Amino acid sequence: MWAAGPEFDQARKLYNLTEFDQSLKILQAIPQKDGAIYELAGRNYYMRGDFKEATEALEKAVAAEPGNSEFNLWLGRAYGRRAETSNLFTAPGHASKARQYFEKAAQLNPLNLEAQSDLFEYYLEAPGFLGGGFEKAAATAEQIARINPAEGHWAQAKLAEKRKEFSSAEEQLRRAIELTPHQVGRLIDLARLLAKQGRMEEADQSFARAEAIAPDSPKVLFAKADVYIKTGRNPTVAKDLLKRYLSLALTPEDPPRSQAEKLLRQLQGG
Repeated sequence: MWAAGPEFDQARKLYNLTEFDQSLKILQAIPQKDGAIYELAGRNYYMRGDFKEATEALEKAVAAEPGNSEFNLWLGRAYGRRAETSNLFTAPGHASKARQYFEKAAQLNPLNLEAQSDLFEYYLEAPGFLGGGFEKAAATAEQIARINPAEGHWAQAKLAEKRKEFSSAEEQLRRAIELTPHQVGRLIDLARLLAKQGRMEEADQSFARAEAIAPDSPKVLFAKADVYIKTGRNPTVAKDLLKRYLSLALTPEDPPRSQAEKLLRQLQGG
């Protein structure tokens, strides 16, 4: 299979280094493409913000391997981003497709935690006429808890926050942190929740815990800058954090460079 060859391996390495253009060039030059090649191409387009091209490539990946949960998940993500970035006429159709592919990914592999988490967030955020709803989100949260108890508490926290039940959301996040004390993502979530309530000193303490666990973590740097900007605090510190973020070697799991650059321009008044 072509996907097992050195070209694909090199393209994957470049993707992991966030060198999306170079990765795409290698993939496009492979004459015989299979589902894995189309899927990686789709991820590259997605990370570049080319969501139409991403859906087209990922449609081909799913057509090649319709039973692949991961391929369906990424196609759902691509349609989700198209929904977020398109006009009022086309957005509902893209959103419905995102839901369908998230549901398919979760159905194909009920233990796919990322698929269940993305489906949960869709149900939580989408209006009822697009297939969203708190009851569906709650049911999916229970499935997440069966796969991973800590992530189950995270889902319950998101659900409680959406319902404006902030004390319950905080309790659920703290229980998640107890189960995974070295995961900086949950400490970031807690800091964001506390900041929304104006509890800035406690938010800073949560960020400090995250920094102690993972010094110079890109996720922590970005989230801290983002919170400072949203709360109108420490603009100079936020600017320095974003510059440090942009100087690091990032991965596809980190917020895009373009997002950090946009926040930096916002701070600089450009």
